[in-house]
Amino acid sequence: MTVQVGDKIPSVDLIHSVGDNATSVNLAARCAGRKIVLFGLPGAYTGVCTTSHMPSFIRTAPAFKDKGVDEIICVSVNDSKVMQHWGETTGAEAAGITLLADWNSELTKALGLDFTVPALGFKDRMARCAMVIEDGEITVLQMEENPGTCELTAGETLLEKV
Repeated sequence: MTVQVGDKIPSVDLIHSVGDNATSVNLAARCAGRKIVLFGLPGAYTGVCTTSHMPSFIRTAPAFKDKGVDEIICVSVNDSKVMQHWGETTGAEAAGITLLADWNSELTKALGLDFTVPALGFKDRMARCAMVIEDGEITVLQMEENPGTCELTAGETLLEKV
């Protein structure tokens, strides 16, 4: 079943790499008592993810902070070092966006957002989404109907809903 507004964010462990250190982050614990923007995407360094989705949240990060968002988190089914490097090269890290690796698709599957495209080498990847989580509860959820677009899940669109 696909995640819906009103659902609690699952208690899964994701990986965050900073420098030479990788730490486990329990997402439910991270969201407890906080207002979080989380956006998920099929993969670091992929087309729309790199040219549209990530840049939209880099542009809107200050406006989300102005609206009381404690943290912006990007999640993808990549390893933590890929996410770290992508965060550095896109400017996401400098913009204050936290990049977490759902390396084994645990969050992706728990949310019911997994998809596979063998021709692209995508297995159990996360469908493009954006959400607001308040004290662990999903209060806003945006999903793309077409995987090759970033309109409903763009930072600017989500910002209007916060």
